[in-house]
Amino acid sequence: MNLEENYIEINRQSWNNRTEAHLKSEFYDLDGFLSGKTSLNEIELNLLGDLKGKTILHLQCHFGQDTISLSRLGADVTGVDLSDKAIDSAKQIAKDTNSNAKFICCDIYDLPNHLNEKFDIVFTSYGTIGWLPNLDKWAKIIAQFLKPNGKFVFVEFHPVVWMFDDNFEKIAYRYFNSGAIIETENGTYADKKADITQSYVMWNHGISEVINNLIGNGLEINALDEFDYSPYNCFSKTIEFEPKKFRIKHLGNKIPMVYAVTATKKNKS
Repeated sequence: MNLEENYIEINRQSWNNRTEAHLKSEFYDLDGFLSGKTSLNEIELNLLGDLKGKTILHLQCHFGQDTISLSRLGADVTGVDLSDKAIDSAKQIAKDTNSNAKFICCDIYDLPNHLNEKFDIVFTSYGTIGWLPNLDKWAKIIAQFLKPNGKFVFVEFHPVVWMFDDNFEKIAYRYFNSGAIIETENGTYADKKADITQSYVMWNHGISEVINNLIGNGLEINALDEFDYSPYNCFSKTIEFEPKKFRIKHLGNKIPMVYAVTATKKNKS
C-alpha cells in the first residue's frame, strides 16, 4: 500500500484511534464543555465577531466542540470531519447540549458530494491544513461554499513551529512543502501518556502557499496576523506565561507560534 496515496484512510484511522483518548483528556475538558464552557479562544472570537443569525461551515471540526461553541453564539453551524468516530461523538455531544449544530463525515475535498449550500462564514482552526496535500483544492472548497462577500476565518499553528523536532532543539523539517511527511507516534498531543499508537501522513505549508492559493481562488485577504504564543498546551517543553497562553520555555517569545487570516469572497458583478 502506498502510504501517500492512501493518506485519507491512514489519517481517518489515526483520528479514529485518538478520539476516545481525546474525549477523556483534560486538554479537551469535556465535562467543563458540557457544563457550558466555550472551547473557542480569544484569537478566533475577535476575528469572528457577532455570529447571531450567521451560517457557518466549520471544516475539520474533530468531535465538534468549536462547532457547538459557535452555535451557542447564535450561529447556524455545520461541522465537517474525516473521522467517523469523531463525528459520531460530535452528534452525541450536540444532543447532550441541545445544540442544533449539524455534522457531516467526509474528506473535505469530497464535500461538494455531501453538501449543497452557501455560508456567511467558513471557519477552520489549529492543526487543520497539515492534513491536506493540496491547498489549491482546499481554497476552491472554501470559495465554493462561501456566499458572495462571505468571510473566511482561519487560525493555524505557524509553519515555523513545524520546522522543529519534538523537543524544539533543532530544525528537523523544511519550512516549505516538499511532499508527504509519514510518521508514527505513541500517545497524542492531548494526552502524551495515552496508550495508543498511530501512523499519519502530513504536509508542511508555508504562509505564502496558503495566501496565494486563497487569492488564486477569488478571496481577498483582509488581514494576516501572527502571534508569539499558542492558546493550547500541545507542544513539548512549554511554559504558561499568562492564562491560556503557552510558549516553548527555552525559546520564549522569539518564534511565531500561531497565525490568523481573514479573507472575503469577492462579489463578482
